[in-house]
Amino acid sequence: MNSGPLQVTDTTLRDAHQSLLATRLRLKDMLPVLEQIDAVGYHSVEMWGGATFDAAMRFLGEDPWERARTIKAHLPYTPCQMLLRGQNLVGYRHYPDDIVERFIVRAKANGIDVFRIFDALNDVRNMAWAMTVAKRVGGHVQASICYTTSPVHTLDKFVALAVELEKMGADSICIKDMAGLITPYAAFELIRHLKARLHVPVQLHTHYTSGMGTSVYLKAAEAGVDVVDTAISSLALGTSQPPTEVLVSMLRGSPRDTGLDLELLAQIARYFADARAKYHKFEGGVAGIDVRVLQYQIPGGMISNLVSQLREQNALNRYEEVLAEVPRVRAELGYPPLVTPTSQIVGTQATLNVLLGERYKVVPEEVKAYVKGFYGRPPAPIDEEVKKRILGDEQPIACRPADLLEPGYEKAAQEIGDLAQSEEDVLSYALFPHIARTFLERRARGEGEEEKVAAIAAAILAQREKKAAIAVPPSPPVSLWKMAGRIGRRWRF
Repeated sequence: MNSGPLQVTDTTLRDAHQSLLATRLRLKDMLPVLEQIDAVGYHSVEMWGGATFDAAMRFLGEDPWERARTIKAHLPYTPCQMLLRGQNLVGYRHYPDDIVERFIVRAKANGIDVFRIFDALNDVRNMAWAMTVAKRVGGHVQASICYTTSPVHTLDKFVALAVELEKMGADSICIKDMAGLITPYAAFELIRHLKARLHVPVQLHTHYTSGMGTSVYLKAAEAGVDVVDTAISSLALGTSQPPTEVLVSMLRGSPRDTGLDLELLAQIARYFADARAKYHKFEGGVAGIDVRVLQYQIPGGMISNLVSQLREQNALNRYEEVLAEVPRVRAELGYPPLVTPTSQIVGTQATLNVLLGERYKVVPEEVKAYVKGFYGRPPAPIDEEVKKRILGDEQPIACRPADLLEPGYEKAAQEIGDLAQSEEDVLSYALFPHIARTFLERRARGEGEEEKVAAIAAAILAQREKKAAIAVPPSPPVSLWKMAGRIGRRWRF
């Protein structure tokens, strides 16, 4: 059991604004505070992956690869971390193995140190290739377990899954509680059992949706968790993570004192409070605490999606009915954890069941693909009557879904042609053909944001180089899990 300082991963630059601001935080509004973030001594900074990849091109006119390179250049002492959806990468479907391999290789080259890899169904077949490639290129492989509750999701099964992932080469294990479902005492028991069985560090990620986040981390710290995820207070709470400063204050003077500087954190919080004001129109979802997440297990992002769908159909008055239908559909589909893309699959079907007045009268293609096994193996068998209604006499596949996919890189390179100036551009197109083509066409016309952001980044870097206080000789190479952030700060693993 770890009884030394609790380490902290900062999520402000990825999950926090994805949860609270519809993933709209621009790179130019991150740059001015990166020097301070780098000085905190975080275990790592989660700054890429998830929805930030397509949102950068879709909404912000920014190149996600340029974002990764630029942030890494401004965080020389802090490991940079991304969220990677296994065979889905940063998308919403499975991609061929050659695309997965090239993406991870280029992600590492563009500044990603830690790869947090998960699969929405906890199907390790969908994680294995990504883990192998990330390991091969020298990345830290953090294999993640999607936490949820159901009759088939038991403590013993979570522990067995973690042990299997460690055997597959994981450098650390993350419990990914994407909906804020885990309770303090459930966290204590799970972490205690994991620490007794594993030989690698254990990290815990949760959201504040249910209001239990900070309490969860305190009990996890008592059980010996090595690292937890927090967000700076001005982008915390609600559907985001617990606030960093609160946890730092609560542990001060204890055996698990983080050692982080509250004054420096306060400066960062003030900066993001001002920055957040620019994005007020994108605020949405759960503003405070919504304990219904414990009953319906609906993540904050999914709640805002449901509201949006119902509003478009002039059916907002059916909201409570849809909420009640979600767990019923989830049970019939084999109790998938509700995280991208399964949350969208279950939520859409539940909405259709309610609005059409007949359950499974209309079944979207994504739901059919799920029942056919194209997203992986569900945690429990799918209800036979539902399966029969959706598939008829057709049988689901039994193999790893990606085994059925043809290589995709050369085809993507041929299709996008001269619009692609790099391998990264081809990969962006392979993942999101329409979005990337539109972005690359705008860039070719000189309409993107890249030039402005690059100029800002260059100016800030030049200013930093002039500061004697920053001119500290780099430390010798060490494991990411033995050193992070601040020079001279060594972690105890």
